[in-house]
Order: sequence, then structure tokens, then C-alpha cells
Amino acid sequence: MAVQVAFVTTHPIQYQAPLFRLLAARSDIDLTVLFCHMPGKDQQGVGFGVQFEWDIPLLDGYRWQLLENVSNDPGSSHFRGCDTPGIGRKLQELQVDAVIVNGWGVKSTVQTLRACRRLGLPCIVRGESNLLPRRPRWKQWLQRALVRRYSAQLCIGQRNREFYRHYGIPDRQMFFCPYCVENRRFQVPGRDERGAAFRERMGIPGDVVCYLFSGKLIPKKHPVDLLDAFRMSVEAGSPAHLMIVGDGPLRPECEAIAARIPGRVHFTGFVNQGEIADAYAAADCLVLPSDCWETWGLVVNEAMASGRPAIVSDQVGCVPDLIRDGETGWKFSHRDWGALANVLREQASDRDRLHAMGRRAEAHVAGYSPEQAVEGMVEAVRFVTSARVAAC
Repeated sequence: MAVQVAFVTTHPIQYQAPLFRLLAARSDIDLTVLFCHMPGKDQQGVGFGVQFEWDIPLLDGYRWQLLENVSNDPGSSHFRGCDTPGIGRKLQELQVDAVIVNGWGVKSTVQTLRACRRLGLPCIVRGESNLLPRRPRWKQWLQRALVRRYSAQLCIGQRNREFYRHYGIPDRQMFFCPYCVENRRFQVPGRDERGAAFRERMGIPGDVVCYLFSGKLIPKKHPVDLLDAFRMSVEAGSPAHLMIVGDGPLRPECEAIAARIPGRVHFTGFVNQGEIADAYAAADCLVLPSDCWETWGLVVNEAMASGRPAIVSDQVGCVPDLIRDGETGWKFSHRDWGALANVLREQASDRDRLHAMGRRAEAHVAGYSPEQAVEGMVEAVRFVTSARVAAC
């Protein structure tokens, strides 16, 4: 008999939809996804610098419902933006056996935990926190009290597991559920040819190393510092080009630095999911210089699934899992922009090495897949439901 599972999350997210479809296709799980908010074009584009809707289906292939959100300022970017006091009644109506909740960043997720405890339902959390950000003592105390109230924890990677261990969670109730992308979407036939065509449209020569930044142009991702490091590498003799895929409030500052090295930096603006694989294929190596608030960095998964290595700040959450220095990419000390400039200059002379590393990166990231994540979820569901039966 299938286990009735509710998955509570803020809103439809392009990285979560493949997980929901895989869970829904299983015979041992009967899934209902509960969304707390349905963003419009204006809210979807927060931080991207442009209003848009995703051009891939996010609501197909699984059963879902939209909870009533009573927030006066609805959204998923702040704690009170998702306020769904009816979550307990909905869980009773669905007669669920277990609940998976996506983190604790909005009021609805805390309401879900409270409802589960009131109803005697096991609640599994999939958060993304790690120990790198410095938190005040009161917040550490609050997190310790909070994470211990869940029945099981889904670990997105090594640093996330260390976070739970730090707060006293035993290994037996932690399950590997990696942060991942739909790898196969980046492994399309004719990938290299499509990448070459994208590169040509951007005016990037076909015989030089092209670095890629992919993401919002916002402070935590440090695109301005990347542009400055790239400028230093060019002034030191690097022949490389840099492609900036994305948009955001820091674009004018980025363009001002790019103007100092004419023709070497190429801004695509926002690129939607239907074309993003071509942008990765057009580049030779990803660069992600984010600070510790980049709790994972799924663009690294996307690059590696595209057969591209990555140069990543050591403060980015995915580094212990995905970056093998000199094999799948390189890490550098965050804020050591001179060191980043040196790496950019040194690697710009050997495209063949970058391509060989890209093949190793693609093989490595295969272990970080929706299939692996779903297996972790199912193991956690079995764990909490068997424990519940044993307690009866």
C-alpha cells in the first residue's frame, strides 16, 4: 500500500519539479505537493532584473494544491510572505502518513512543523543551511531547538550534514538527498554545435577560452569582483573572454568595469531554461565567486552536467561535494581576488585541459541527480513511518 506523503514548499521551483515527477511516478508513494504561494511575473523576476515566467512546465506530472495564503505581503522572499494557517486542516483532509517540508525560511514551513507535531505526523525537513555564515547566539539557539523537532533530515551535501551534526542530530536520521538539477537537460544531442552557435551570436571567437558567470547580478554572488579579477587577468596577458548570463541591480557596475577591456566581456541578459543549456555549452569553464550565503550553487551542477569544470569560491556550499582541485575545477579563497585573477589567467591558455576536466566533472556530478535525491526522500519516509508504526 502506498504511503501518503505531502511535500510543502513555498512556490513552484524549476529545480524541484523533476523531483516531484519522480516521486509521483513511484508505486510506493502517493504524493501531493502543497504550494504556499503562486508568484506572478513581477515576483518571479525579483533579483533577476527582468519580469518573466519559466519557459518549461513546472506543474505537470504530479498532483498539487495551492494553500490559502493570508499574508498581507505575499511572496517567498521574506518570512511572513507565506502564511498558511490552514495547513493542519489540509494535512488531515489528505490523510497523510508523512510530511516533507522545504526548509524553515517562511512562516508556512514553521506552521507545517507545528501542525505535524499537533497531529502526531512525522515531519521530514530538507533545508540548505551550513555553518559558514556567522550567526548571533540567539539564532544558533533557535536553530538548535528547531532542527531537533523534525523526525528526519534530508542532507543536500557535506556542509549541510555537518550543520545538523553540530546541532546534535544523529546520523541514523539523516539521509543523503543531494541538491541537483535535471542533468539530462544539459546533455542534449548536438550540444557542442549548439554551444558554438550561441558563442557566435554573442561575438565570441571560437578559438579562445570563454569563462561563464551564470546568475543574478546581486551582491552575494560578487559579479563586480569577478569582473575586476577578470580585468586584472586580461591586463596581465590573458586572451580569454567572459560571458555574463543573467541580469540584476549590479549590471551597471559590471558594465563599467567591462568597458575598460572592450570586446572581452559579453552580457546576454536573462536566459530562460529553454536556452540555458546552450549558454553553458558555449563556455569552457564556469566561475562562481559567491560568499557564504550561497548555500549550494546549483549553477555548478548545471555547468558540470554540461561537461564544464568550475572555478568556485571556497565559501560556496557545494565545494566539498563537487570541486576536486585540478580534476573537476578549482576553489579559491573568497575575497582573494588576486588569486582568482591568477587562476583565470593560468587556465586561459589550455582549452584542452579544461575540456578534459569537464568530462571528469560531468561524470562526477552524475551522482548528484534527481533520482539520487528521490531515493533519499523515500528512505527517510520509510524511516519515519516505520518508527511511527513501532511506537503505536
